Amino acid sequence: MKIGIYGGTFNPIHLGHMAAAKFAIEYLKLDKLYLVPVGIPPHKELAEGTPAPRHRQAMAELAGQALGEHVEVLDLELRRQGKSYTTDTVRAIQKQHPKDHLYLLMGTDMFLTFQNWRHPEEIAKRCTLCAFGRSEADTEALFAPQRAYLHEKYSADVVTIVLPEIVDISSTQLREKLCRGDGNQFLLPAVYGYILVHHLYGTRADLKHLPLELLRPAALSLLDQRRVPPGLGTEETAAKLALRWGANEEDARRAALLHDCTKRLSRSEHLRLCKHYGIRVDEQERKAGGKLLHAKTGAALARDLFGVSEEIGSAIYWHTTGKADMTLLEKIIYLADYIEPTRNFGALKELRPLAYEDLDRAILRGLTIAVEDLSRKGMVLHPNSVRARDYLKGKLL
Repeated sequence: MKIGIYGGTFNPIHLGHMAAAKFAIEYLKLDKLYLVPVGIPPHKELAEGTPAPRHRQAMAELAGQALGEHVEVLDLELRRQGKSYTTDTVRAIQKQHPKDHLYLLMGTDMFLTFQNWRHPEEIAKRCTLCAFGRSEADTEALFAPQRAYLHEKYSADVVTIVLPEIVDISSTQLREKLCRGDGNQFLLPAVYGYILVHHLYGTRADLKHLPLELLRPAALSLLDQRRVPPGLGTEETAAKLALRWGANEEDARRAALLHDCTKRLSRSEHLRLCKHYGIRVDEQERKAGGKLLHAKTGAALARDLFGVSEEIGSAIYWHTTGKADMTLLEKIIYLADYIEPTRNFGALKELRPLAYEDLDRAILRGLTIAVEDLSRKGMVLHPNSVRARDYLKGKLL
């Protein structure tokens, strides 16, 4: 396998880091890329106000998920005592991958001072050095003499990667912008949302009164990044249904953005939240774990953290099972989650247009499909879904 190692303080990780990582994966045809947040940099002090290691790790993980399943974030430097020397990291990774080819990715400044690192000869022996450059002309003028020097001194194998996409921002500049309420354009939306939710880098967002354009990245920061397209698809579908059926569009968007806000939690984390918020859990929900419980814990968290209204909270609460005699917003969120654009099963060809013709009949059809699907799997519909189905049958048939 070809394995890339990309370290940095990632304070915070931004679109420049992500563009470099993405291009390196493609250019080098890497099978795996490790993002490695630095614990204590050996060559400089961490900036004042640097978030705790867990926050830099979490932001890197959001970026890594967005880059794809071949990207993994390692916390070995954050856990290691003392300064974070690359030689120790490379040694540890090679121990796990003794037969694989390692590529160490670095920016221009790091490459041009590589000989000043700790044990550069060992790193050069274990890895191919990959330096990022801004343009062919500038890169070659700077890199050619350094490449020759490192080859002669350490027998280093060096690859120069000229980046086609440059995000011209330093982490220092970005931190200053964030403190002034700017800079979000240089960040993955979920990373920006994470910064807002945790009040990092001097941000002071009032989470209970966020405008929609700030609630969106904040909500995305709570998702597994693979679920961002379904989340945004649910938001847009909810907005369209709200316009069609006369509901409040902004309420529909807020409920849709937050409907899966706890879905990535483990079963034990859901049960802890249920205990914390006094949520009753039946045996079927306890057995199903997050698949059912995320609606209840999500509603509680949305109320507590983001101050959503009872109407929005209730729409989140019932979006998985539904219930008898749902409100208009509850129906919209239930159905938007069911028919959002990334879903792909045969009945959607019938269900999507029906949602704009007859909301109740679309929900009844959706519940009927769910019964058939669960029956094939040897499972039963939750009692609240049964009540919702029977209520609509009595109303419509």
